Amino acid sequence: MENTHRYDDIKYLPHHQSSTRSHMSLHDRAAQFAPFAALTGYEDMLQEEARLTQREIELSEAEKQRLDRKLAMISERLSAGDRPIIRVRFFVPDERKSGGRYEEYTGAIRKLNAFQRKLVFEPVSPAESMKEIEVDRIVELHGDSVDELDTCVL
Repeated sequence: MENTHRYDDIKYLPHHQSSTRSHMSLHDRAAQFAPFAALTGYEDMLQEEARLTQREIELSEAEKQRLDRKLAMISERLSAGDRPIIRVRFFVPDERKSGGRYEEYTGAIRKLNAFQRKLVFEPVSPAESMKEIEVDRIVELHGDSVDELDTCVL
């Protein structure tokens, strides 16, 4: 009888099992292909796009003036030898995309650097460095010595 199909002679033979090696589990077989990624970095790109940023708030002239008066009060207290404790809400620009996020920080002010326009805070512990916040990024400033300005009529 003539073979009508090329592999009819081996088609129904039992599957070969090695006598020296154990059968590989499906999990181990799948792991062989796990390192393969056709689009390297695609997942990272999707996560970066999905990450939300906030727009920076533009303060009105009245708000800028109020903030400047609060900074002047802090400068006077620093000149008198005080280390006022204040809470600051400020904008931190994002390093990779437009926008950023708002953070709050509370601490004792060490100095107001007028030249660099930065507030410099005392370190919380000896292992930490001084926290510096750009004055132009501040949107809110609160503390015992400056909160009375919030109730003033401009």
